Amino acid sequence: MAITFRKSFRILPGVRLNINRRSWSITTGGRHGPRRTTSSTGRRTTSMDLPGPFGWRKTTRTRKSR
Repeated sequence: MAITFRKSFRILPGVRLNINRRSWSITTGGRHGPRRTTSSTGRRTTSMDLPGPFGWRKTTRTRKSR
């Protein structure tokens, strides 16, 4: 089993700093609207929870990851 590390800090209301073994990311947004996540590796994700068991997510890369 691989050892993983992930930690999330709330910086301001609606803003989180997420840190893992290889990168960090900033997440903005909240429970009742879209969330936008920007990672240090160049990945940008927009996601939204929809009613019931549904959700929506779109991910793009702005540059090559390591």
